[in-house]
Amino acid sequence: MAHATIHDLSERGLGVALDGLKIGELLRSVHAGKIQLPDFQRQWKWDDDRIRSLLATVTLDYPLGVVMTLETGGEAQFKARPLAGTTVAADVMPEQLLLDGQQRLTSLYQALLSRDPVQTEDARHNKLSRWYYIDIAKAIDESADREDAILSVPEDRLLRTDFARRIAVDLTSREKECVAGLFPLNLTFDKKEAGAWQRTYVHTDSSRWDDWPVFEERVLERITGFIVPLIRLPRETHKQAVCAVFEKVNTGGVVLNVFELLTATYAGNRGYSDAHGEDFSLAADWVRRLAALSARHPVLEGLESLDFLQTLTLVVTYHRRRKYLADRPDAPTAPAVGCKRKDLLDLPLEEYLTWAQAVAEALEWTGAFLRDQCVFRREDLPYRTQLVPLAAIRTILGARTDGPDAEAKIAKWYWCGVLGELYSGTIESRFPRDLEQVVSWVDGGGEPDTVTEANFQEQRLRTLATRNSAAYKGIFALLIKQGCYDWYQSSEPVNAEILLGESVDFRLVFPKGWFERARNKDPRVNSVVNKTPLSFRANKTISTRSPSNYLEMIARESGALTDWVDDLVSTHRIDPKTLRAADFDAFYRDRTERLLVLVEDAMGKSAGREAPRTATQAV
Repeated sequence: MAHATIHDLSERGLGVALDGLKIGELLRSVHAGKIQLPDFQRQWKWDDDRIRSLLATVTLDYPLGVVMTLETGGEAQFKARPLAGTTVAADVMPEQLLLDGQQRLTSLYQALLSRDPVQTEDARHNKLSRWYYIDIAKAIDESADREDAILSVPEDRLLRTDFARRIAVDLTSREKECVAGLFPLNLTFDKKEAGAWQRTYVHTDSSRWDDWPVFEERVLERITGFIVPLIRLPRETHKQAVCAVFEKVNTGGVVLNVFELLTATYAGNRGYSDAHGEDFSLAADWVRRLAALSARHPVLEGLESLDFLQTLTLVVTYHRRRKYLADRPDAPTAPAVGCKRKDLLDLPLEEYLTWAQAVAEALEWTGAFLRDQCVFRREDLPYRTQLVPLAAIRTILGARTDGPDAEAKIAKWYWCGVLGELYSGTIESRFPRDLEQVVSWVDGGGEPDTVTEANFQEQRLRTLATRNSAAYKGIFALLIKQGCYDWYQSSEPVNAEILLGESVDFRLVFPKGWFERARNKDPRVNSVVNKTPLSFRANKTISTRSPSNYLEMIARESGALTDWVDDLVSTHRIDPKTLRAADFDAFYRDRTERLLVLVEDAMGKSAGREAPRTATQAV
């Protein structure tokens, strides 16, 4: 990994230094705060067994793996924090930031240099507070397993057996440690204390005069002479390179995301800190904005921090491009609009602060837009990702989106994206295209690619069967938008209140029980064609009954006339005659056509239809 990383950085034109540093010098730099962590690093979390194994590795002078640091003072300014277990003053500025090796150095610092017990956990994640000792007799026995010589001792320094009822080893004083022949590893780098311990140890048994020099040579000198290979990245390293390098060396952990990297970068902005008396917290800013948005628009509860950053970056790069072209009308090229990782990493705090409130207000508008499209709940949202260009469009156009022509165009673009299922897969290139093209379209330009590329084929209705499909959710919303009534709660069309209060969901029109009684294994049973938005109560009445039977039951229980019930059914783009006749084939053909018309109205273009099929072919 080390050589691959050096090669990658060399190709980027960065001079990296690979050298070795004695472990004592490295740990003392950690203790003094000369080496700290960039704030985007996760917390230290190694468990007791891994620490014991690590200590065994170091005492045997086995290879440890490369540690990587970044020199501070360059373009990539990250907020720093000391390694866990250190007591570094808040005003101490680090000379290097640790990019790779946090778990190893923190474990070694706490076990070998700190005067406090190591805060760790067991394999079941129960918190532990431990001291680490090495059994001298086992350590100098070349046939013994070194890990067996490393002991993890509770904070009270008492090793217990018999379900903690009996004290097996008492290490509560130096004399008792020496009698037990267990050396506390956190004295390794303290020559004075280690010397005093050695004098007590050898006086407990005359044979130990021979053991100590062997232990010193085979263990203590190996630790103090241990060389840690170190890669130093120069301060000129760009933030994007830091991110890429961190991911390469952190393949065993959780991938670093851009939001965390920007959080650390913004918190390290000294200009902001000097002006406001505190660091800027991107995470806290996002939490506050998301709470406000989701309180007013539950459909936005699933928004992610990356969505917000991508929207804002689209807006910033859009304006950068416009300004560049205005200043250089004859320029053959101009900076691109985008929201890829490199674009986000190039987003300075000043521009974030300039546009954050406008983007938040655009997302507020987006929530209202979705409500107008009858998308009310988080789970009913076809594409969360499509909200990124939608909010960016609103940010750029502002109140110009409120005119009837603009509203119609934006709605058409939205439904083409949903029903054409164009926002799945790789979409980062579609974001800037849609932003530029929809803004231009609203201002009188041609149709955007998302509108022209979108198409819907009749056969897709057969395969839309679950919420995994954006088009499935889209048809659910369109049926509500065109004014369908619940078959029990019929005072007004289904709206947000009825949807939530009556547990409205997609329910089967011809229930599975009906097919089972007819011994009809029709694969179309779960198709969106055989589903419609109905309340829990209506679904309970449907149960396994024949449509003609449950319609009669609904009329009887609600006191409604048969014609009135048929009118309610018709609001779902269903011919009630096909239900009362229990003719599934007729129902399916008729409703397929009605749903295709619904889709065409939303997309503003014709759907692809199949040639007429017989019932046998349809099955």
